[in-house]
Amino acid sequence: MNDAIKAYANLKRPFACIDMEALDWNISMVNRLTGDKKIRVATKSVRSVDLLRYIAERLPNHCGWMTYDCEETQFLLERGFNDLLIGYPQMEKEAIVLLIPYIANGSKVVFMVDSLEQISLLNRIGEGFDVNIEICMDINLSTDFKLLYFGTQRSSLKNIKDVRELIVKLNDYPFTELVGVMGYEAQIAGVPDTPVAKWQKPLVRFLKHNSQKKLGTYRKDAVREILEVCPALRFVNGGGSGSICFTSRAVEVTELTIGSAFYFPALFSRYDQAPFEPAMSFALRVTRKPGDDIAVCHGGGYVSSGAISADKSPIPVWPKNLSLLKNEGAGEVQTPLLDKDRTLKIGDTVFFRHAKAGELCEQFNEIHARRGNRYVKTFKTYRGDGACFL
Repeated sequence: MNDAIKAYANLKRPFACIDMEALDWNISMVNRLTGDKKIRVATKSVRSVDLLRYIAERLPNHCGWMTYDCEETQFLLERGFNDLLIGYPQMEKEAIVLLIPYIANGSKVVFMVDSLEQISLLNRIGEGFDVNIEICMDINLSTDFKLLYFGTQRSSLKNIKDVRELIVKLNDYPFTELVGVMGYEAQIAGVPDTPVAKWQKPLVRFLKHNSQKKLGTYRKDAVREILEVCPALRFVNGGGSGSICFTSRAVEVTELTIGSAFYFPALFSRYDQAPFEPAMSFALRVTRKPGDDIAVCHGGGYVSSGAISADKSPIPVWPKNLSLLKNEGAGEVQTPLLDKDRTLKIGDTVFFRHAKAGELCEQFNEIHARRGNRYVKTFKTYRGDGACFL
C-alpha cells in the first residue's frame, strides 16, 4: 500500500479507491475461467457507469447486464446500455411503466419472474401499451436437506412440478414472452468456503459438494422442460463470482453473471478457488490515540448487508496487524482499532477492504483510481451521478 499512499497523498480522507492493475487482472481471470460462456455483468456489484463500461470493453464474451431495480435499469438505458436482465421481480407498476417506451423502441429489457402474480402484472401493462414484455424464469436451486435448508429463500419454483405448473399457464398471458431461465446457485456462489467459525468449514464443503449434484440435475431437467414449450429460449443464466469454475462446466448454462470478482471484496477472500486480487478499498485518517495500542480513525461504518456477523464488517488491511475492537466495530463517525505493532500515529492513513463489492459505492461520490504509485483518474459512482436505488 505504499504505492497507494503516494498516489493518494493529496486526497482528503475518507475516500474510496481502486487499483486498476488489480482490476485488469481480475477481468483477465474472469475471461480465462469462464471459457466460451457469455458474461453478464452484475451492475449492483460495480455501481459506477464508467467502470461498468471499462469492464465490459475488456470482456470479449460480454452479453449484457444484470440490474437490480427498474429505476436503475432506466438510469442505464438513458446512458446507452442495452440487454438488461432485471435480476429480481418487480411489482411497482409505475416503475415498470417507465421502461415501456424503451422496450417499444427496441431496447432489450427482460423481467425476472417466478410466480403468476408477477407475470399477470407484466401482462396487464403490456396489454395496456400493446407491447410484448420479455420475461426470465427464476428457478430455485437451493437444496433442502430436510434438517437444513442450504441456500437462499428466493424463487418459489423449487422443483420440476413447480416449473411445469407455471409453464402450462404461460399461454394465458399473451403479452409476455419467456426468453430466458435463471438458475442461481446461491449456496455455491454466495457461501464462503471458510466461515468465520472455522469448525464449520468441513460441513460447508460437504453441503456444497452434495448440493452441486442435486442442483445440476434440477437445472438441466428444468431447462429441458422449458425448451419443449419455448424452443426459442434465448439464454440460460447461472453462476456468480463464487461459483465460476462450477457453473462454467454446466452444459445447460449459456451465460454467467459476474460482479464481485471485479472488485474482489473481503468476503470473497474466504473462497478456496478465487484467483483474484483486491481492487477496491477505502482509506480513513487516524485522528485519535487513546492508548499506545489503540488508534481511532474518522468514519468507517461501512458494514455490508446480510445476516449480522463478523464477516460483514470492513477489514483493515494496511498497515498490517490491525483489527476492529469487538465491542465497538466499525463506527459511523469513528472506528477504533487495535494496533498490535503500535506503529500508528495521529494523521496516518489506514486502508480497509469492504466485505462486499458495490455496496461501498453507496458511501462515496467518487472512486479514485491508480496504477502503481500514479494517480490515474476519478470514476463517479451511482451516488456521484445523483442516483440512489433501493
